[in-house]
Amino acid sequence: MGSSCTIRALGSTLQRFTSGVSSKFPNSSARTGLLSRSLSSSSSISPLPSLWTSTPVGSIPGERRTIRTVSSLSMGRRSSKIAGRKGVQDAKKMKLYSKIGKELVSALRKGGPNPVTNTALASILEKAKELDVPKEIIDRNIKRASEKGQEAYIEKVYEVYGYGGASMVVEVLTDKITRSVAAVREVVKNCGGKMADPGSVLFKFRRARVVNIKVSDADKDQLLYIALDAGAEDVIEPPAYEDDTEEDQSERYYKIVSDSENYSAILSKLRDEGIKFETDNGSELLPISPIEVDDEAVDLNKELMTNLLELDDVDAVYTDQK
Repeated sequence: MGSSCTIRALGSTLQRFTSGVSSKFPNSSARTGLLSRSLSSSSSISPLPSLWTSTPVGSIPGERRTIRTVSSLSMGRRSSKIAGRKGVQDAKKMKLYSKIGKELVSALRKGGPNPVTNTALASILEKAKELDVPKEIIDRNIKRASEKGQEAYIEKVYEVYGYGGASMVVEVLTDKITRSVAAVREVVKNCGGKMADPGSVLFKFRRARVVNIKVSDADKDQLLYIALDAGAEDVIEPPAYEDDTEEDQSERYYKIVSDSENYSAILSKLRDEGIKFETDNGSELLPISPIEVDDEAVDLNKELMTNLLELDDVDAVYTDQK
């Protein structure tokens, strides 16, 4: 795993030194290797066409809320970025279950098995119910918590510089901090990335509750109405690519962005309408200003993120790359 990353990273460096420019974008800057563009976020203004919808809600006559969706069309995009969307979603789901399991173990180790007196345990069980975590995973981790030598888990965040100016945030829940930091550092080094100082990357993201819905499972207008009615902050459309196949389109996801207070209401309305959805892992980090990178950087960043997600201690990896 490490050698593969190292070879690819070395090849990228040699290519830039020998040609001086990216072979895939001959007119782009060799130093940065990216095209900057502002995208959809609740705190930024997008130069892309936006759809604004205003719908009456609430009990006050004439009260209206406005919600925005942004969709971008990227011309001639690389198939390598499109490929693996389903794998990413499946990996996120498995990491979600893993994180809930570790949180459950920690709560049981610290406060005991009674949710009446152990409020942390009660909260995690409620979250597991909200996120539809399978019962066998709950039972397995309850048993695991009683095993001799099992320690409580600690949350850590590591910040990473990737390729093409992209940044990453790695969320870890571990019972051995020295093990987790060593493993993350090794992967980042082998894949040609760089560990960043605390705070140098995190400010580029905002934390929010997110519901992911396949484009093929929902009508956009219906989704907008549900989001408005339930008090969502934003609905983010996935970017459309010129070379999308039918299979690619089926793996695109809308994101309904919300605060914690309205999250359960959104899930309930989606269930009432029979719309399938995938929850977040308690929250997600969304990039404030996503950036465009070249094809080569996309491949290298994807490999770095994939290898980080293979680490048992890593629960999530976020990037500001489009």
